[in-house]
Amino acid sequence: MLTPVAAGAAKEPVPSPTVDQQVDADGLGGLSAETVKYGSHVRESMDVWWTPDGQQRPGIFLIHGGWWSSGDKKYMKEITRGYAELGYTVFNLNYRLSSDAVWPAQRSDALAAIATARRHADRWAFDPGNYVVVGFSAGGHIAAAVGTYGNGISGLKGVVGLSPIISPLRAYTDGENSADPNKRRLRTAAIKLAGGCAPKGKCSRIWASMEVAWHASRKDAPMLTVHSQNEFVPPAQSQLVKQTLGQVGVPVTVLTAPGISHATAIYREPGVAEKVQAWIEARIG
Repeated sequence: MLTPVAAGAAKEPVPSPTVDQQVDADGLGGLSAETVKYGSHVRESMDVWWTPDGQQRPGIFLIHGGWWSSGDKKYMKEITRGYAELGYTVFNLNYRLSSDAVWPAQRSDALAAIATARRHADRWAFDPGNYVVVGFSAGGHIAAAVGTYGNGISGLKGVVGLSPIISPLRAYTDGENSADPNKRRLRTAAIKLAGGCAPKGKCSRIWASMEVAWHASRKDAPMLTVHSQNEFVPPAQSQLVKQTLGQVGVPVTVLTAPGISHATAIYREPGVAEKVQAWIEARIG
């Protein structure tokens, strides 16, 4: 089993990872794929897709959505393969859900997955100094939180969020008296992620930790976010982090599209995937 270690630690012999035969069952067209555990919890695993040609390739980490309480990497297989076919080494993550552990467990899992990938970069033809993180909805929140963790993370060149929940506090407020059932559900999901209590009182520190924009630093990774104009996670969410990262000189691009499509649905809208791919290529080649 592969286990997470701190970035920069001395390399040891790479043990054989756990392989999910379902990942390898399809005709992969020259790609390799396997599932690797990066922690002890059943959810702490990732599918890795790569081109076994001996070249170091830029990496993409994908984080699925699902209200922090559901979803699975298996639903990201098509997007994972698409990026692998473009020549990237792709890490498609599962992580502990809010029913398994409260925040910041989800961010910690993403960081552990990245550390594991960097530790065993040679195995997957991965350039550990050149990667981006891409998240969808709740996964976009996790990705953005990785992007503003500390004062920059080694090798991280960009963060992409599709309908990212940049501010659980904003979601909490927006869902209080909303007629939109998705906004009400998102409010409930944010409360669960924080451990079951409101922003004030004993959970205040957790809520503060969940706020991406509050942790902006000058060495953080640039961001690209995409929202539909009228979806339940509005573009105003991303304007919060655009302002705070902009104040320390980190560029944030916020794209909007008409309609109400959300997360993977907006990614599949005409032209969106191409814009995301072009941004990623500009960041990591």
